[in-house]
Parts: sequence; C-alpha cells; structure tokens
Amino acid sequence: MSWEIVVGIEAHAQLRTKSKIFSAAATDFGAPPNSQASAVDIALPGVLPVLNRAAVEFAIRFGLAVGATINRRSIFARKNYFYPDLPKGYQISQYEQPIVQGGAIRIAAGDGEKSVRLTRAHLEEDAGKSLHEDFRGMSGIDLNRAGTPLLEIVSEPDLHGAKEAVAYARALHAVVVWIGICDGNMEEGSFRCDANVSVRQPGAALGTRCELKNLNSFRFMERAIEYEARRQIELLEDGRRVEQETRLYDPERDETRSLRTKEEAHDYRYFPDPDLLPLVVSEQEIERIRKTLPELPAQRAQRLMREHSITTYEATLLTQSRAWADFYESLVNQLGGAAKLAASWMLGELSAALNKGGLDITASPIDEVRFAGLLRRIQDNTVSGRSAKEVFDAMWNDRLEADAVIQARGLRQISDASVVEQLVEKVLSANAQQVADYRAGKQKAFNSLVGQVMKASGGKANPAQVNEILRRKLGG
Repeated sequence: MSWEIVVGIEAHAQLRTKSKIFSAAATDFGAPPNSQASAVDIALPGVLPVLNRAAVEFAIRFGLAVGATINRRSIFARKNYFYPDLPKGYQISQYEQPIVQGGAIRIAAGDGEKSVRLTRAHLEEDAGKSLHEDFRGMSGIDLNRAGTPLLEIVSEPDLHGAKEAVAYARALHAVVVWIGICDGNMEEGSFRCDANVSVRQPGAALGTRCELKNLNSFRFMERAIEYEARRQIELLEDGRRVEQETRLYDPERDETRSLRTKEEAHDYRYFPDPDLLPLVVSEQEIERIRKTLPELPAQRAQRLMREHSITTYEATLLTQSRAWADFYESLVNQLGGAAKLAASWMLGELSAALNKGGLDITASPIDEVRFAGLLRRIQDNTVSGRSAKEVFDAMWNDRLEADAVIQARGLRQISDASVVEQLVEKVLSANAQQVADYRAGKQKAFNSLVGQVMKASGGKANPAQVNEILRRKLGG
C-alpha cells in the first residue's frame, strides 16, 4: 500500500533578550542552578508579571520577516498543568489571540521550491528543567529557565516526509538567526522542535497524529520522523489503530516510545491571564520595526545572482546564514571580482573543511583576506587548481599565508610557454605509439599524453598551456 507522511512542526525559539519575559532575572546559559530565578519566576504570593518590550519587538520582527499578519491586539493566557518544574502550576502563553498569524517559509523541495504555511507564532514563557541524572532515586529542579522568553512557531501540516520537515526546520532556524532574534544554539536549547507526525492514504483525511517532543538536532529529527512513520504504517497495515499521544525519541535505540496521552487544548483550561493587560501594538511601532529588518535571505540570494551571475543553487547555499553571505561578499570585494571562483571555493574546499572540523564559518582559520590571497594566485596562474588545494590545507592547518606556502613548497606553476613546449616535445618523442593512437581517433591517448607532460613537470605545468601546445603539435 502507498502511504503519505504528513508532518507539522512546532518550533520554540528562545528570544535574545537580556532578561526574562515577565521579570528582570537574567537569561544567561550555564549559571548555577536556581541562581536566576526571581520571585516572579517562582510565583511567590503578591508578585506581578511585567511584559518585556524587547520580546514583543522580536516577535513582530519575525512576523514581518515571514510575511505574517501582526495582530494589533493580542492576549496572554494561562495554560494550566501541573509538573515539578512549573512552580506556578500554569504557563503564561498566548492562545486565542496570538501576536503573529499566518506567514510562510520557503524551502527547497525536490527540484524546486515549496511554500510552507505558518499557522501562528506566539509569545510564551519557558518552564524550568528537571534533572534526573545527578540524584539517586530523586530528581532535582533548576528554575533558571523558568520565565525565559520563547516564540513558539507553529506550521500547518504542509510537510511530507522527514526530509521536507528537516528542510523546513533548517530554513526556519536560518531565519530566526538571520534577523537576530535567536542565537539558534540547539545544544543549549535555544532552538528546539516538536514534530506532529501522521500517515494517510493519498487524498484521504489526515490520520491520527503523534507528537515527537524536544528534537534538538536536525539529524535526530529526520531519524525520529522516519521511525515514527514506519511504526504508524505497520500498525495500520496490521489492522490496528494509531493512538494520539506524545512520544520521545531515543537516539541510542533509534526508536520513539510513548510518554503520555496527547493533551488537547481543553485539557489545559486556558483562560486570559488576569495579571496582564491585552497587548496593543500601534502601526507606528510596526513600521519602526520593519525599517530595522536586514535584507532577508531570499532577497539577498536574488541580489547575489543578479550582481555576480551565480546559480540559484550557489546563491541558496551562500545565504544559508548571514555569516556565510557576509563572508562571500567580503571575499568578492577583496578580489575585486572573480565571484564564480569565490563561490566555487567557498562551497567546495572551505565548506568541506568546516564540516570536517565541526566549525561555523565565523570560526574559520582562514579569513576573507587570506582566502583572497590564495584565489589571486589561482587567477594569475601562479598555482594550478591541484596545487592550490595543497596550499589551502597548509593555510588551514598552519595559519600561513598563501605566498609563503607556495614559496616554501616550490608550488609555483610553470607558465613559461617555451619551457612547457620543451616538456611536450620530450613526451611526444618518447610516446610514439600514443601519438599514433591519437591521430587514429583515440581521445584517451591525448589524455594520457597530458598526464605524461604533467608528470614530467612534477605537476607544475600550466594545464591549459599543456593542452593548447599538445593539440598544436599533434595537428588539431
């Protein structure tokens, strides 16, 4: 039987405010347990929440970036549930009237692009954290995160399969980091996702969904969704039902397991928070925030394609983050052009080295100035493409300048036509059979002769000159 996998994502982006959403307590990561929990955060009697203006501005900033509607009036509500790391017995969130509604995120899907609709984005406070591993038979509670400002971003069930879900999560992550509202650090919990997964026959109504909680890496998200979809398909094909529930993904066993029955909105008994007035945003405030938005990824990609004649694929990769796009444009400026060469080397050697080292481009051992020094030597034929890779490795590992590596290792390319011609003549005279084979129409013989010349030069001959002189000597 053919099955269609349907996924919706609920992402939680921690907003980059200096203090919490309803108190003046700090939000620094890694502080000693319970050292950043104020009287408001732990709900001592008589305290009142005060809304953080910066959190509101960040939410509006996101809504504008994704083309959403900014509700001029929104309401904070109490979401009631009882858990040890929730000292109030409720979480302040937004329910019926969120600050952001609608919008879309564009992702690469197959050979083209796809628009993923957003349902809403609303402000809420984070809960604390239960610690199980450091206590024998007990759990510890750290309330440092209690009250940390979050923007929960909910997608429509427009995603089909694990790969599309990951593409969406990556694109959303790129947007919140690009516009400066979230640092995107998944290891520290600054960006985390829940995935609602269901399966159905093509054209049928949506199936029963299961929610996969706290997927804190893109790799785990893909594996969790794939496992959960297989699990549901096997249940249905065996004639059993999928139960609506919340499940956790165990990366060590590569499986999901039941956590609890899935709650519905009525289970939380939402009601407007009596301590917080409705949030009212003026048109002037929205326009002020709109003017502070940077050039967005899609806009920047279009400009790079227009100004530098790079492909859609190259522009998409070069705008995967603002840091990548800034590095690229700085590199092109250093070179005074050579945009295609810069794109090729960034997406080739530099990207591979960063991935191998697990580094972000902001931590690259080769900055734009030194990188430009290497690419200039490729442009002026000082080094061949093959030798340039050796130079790059030395620059990466030993923090050397390109010219110093070329000089120390004797990698300067032979571009003197008379010298290359002597090498060609020597190879031709020593390989009469291959010359005859080429003239008989065997192209492989020509490639073999090129290889012989390059070997004779120690790999230093200019390949373009070798090809040109060989063809001239062989008569075409």
